[in-house]
Amino acid sequence: MKGFVNKDTCIGCGLCEGICPHVFYIDNDGKAAAIAEEISASDIDDARDAEAQCPVEAITIE
Repeated sequence: MKGFVNKDTCIGCGLCEGICPHVFYIDNDGKAAAIAEEISASDIDDARDAEAQCPVEAITIE
């Protein structure tokens, strides 16, 4: 599974990074980004939590 961030929707609040810093980070443009690698099994639950809590639904986990 991988994490994806819709940069057009993201407001850069940082909530995802706070919930799952191993997968999400704030990029140089001030918006969230996801690591390019597969999400490790130990981070899947946190990544899904970040997806569920994103206030603008900019995150998807596929």
